[in-house]
Amino acid sequence: MDTQKTIMSKLDIRQFEAKKVPADVKLKVLEAARASGTGLNKQEWRFILVQEREAIKRLAEDSTSGGWVAGANFAVIVLADPKLGFHLIDSGRAIQNIQLAAWDQGVISGLYTGFKEERMRKDFAIPDELKPTVVVGFGYPVKKILGKKNRKPLSELAFVDKYGNKFDAKKLN
Repeated sequence: MDTQKTIMSKLDIRQFEAKKVPADVKLKVLEAARASGTGLNKQEWRFILVQEREAIKRLAEDSTSGGWVAGANFAVIVLADPKLGFHLIDSGRAIQNIQLAAWDQGVISGLYTGFKEERMRKDFAIPDELKPTVVVGFGYPVKKILGKKNRKPLSELAFVDKYGNKFDAKKLN
């Protein structure tokens, strides 16, 4: 799939079938995380691959908004150094990469940020100097996904040269 098609069709879906995601796909997801850009090339993020069924259940229990992750085949906990002002941007860049890499392989994903942080730290041995920023759950979809997004048109979201100057694709130079 080409990059633009991947971006334009990727959806967040949180209902997974029981089919196991192969190791090579998990590796592609982690490599996509590692390849993401970071502020000052610090590469301060760290990633915990959660793939054992009991660990995935604990991850769901350690959540305030992601109980659905219990049905995922695997998950990735994204950690970053909160002392760096760009840690959330760096996490977001990694998240986008891993979700697109998975989608390109037919693997769906969803994410959440609601944690019972102290429990999560204990259950997954997260060091004090790193902060869990997001959990992304992955698996195969329970039904065929069309990948059709419901998005507002650019004319409602983008402006030219300054806010308020309506965007018109026909006027691009």
